[in-house]
Amino acid sequence: MDEEVFNQQIRKFLKKVGITSQREIEKAVRAALDKGTLDGSETLNATVTLQVSGVDVSVTIDDTIKLG
Repeated sequence: MDEEVFNQQIRKFLKKVGITSQREIEKAVRAALDKGTLDGSETLNATVTLQVSGVDVSVTIDDTIKLG
């Protein structure tokens, strides 16, 4: 295994996950604010599950996102 290629590929994947996740969360929060279902003072619970086929990886990450 080429460690440099492997690390680059992981970083590329994580960057894609991070950027996509941020955009989707921002879009959903703005839509909820526009509809009035959120007022901007909430703390939202967030969960991400990471699975990698071919290896035994299944990790769930829970955290909160404060809006105000």
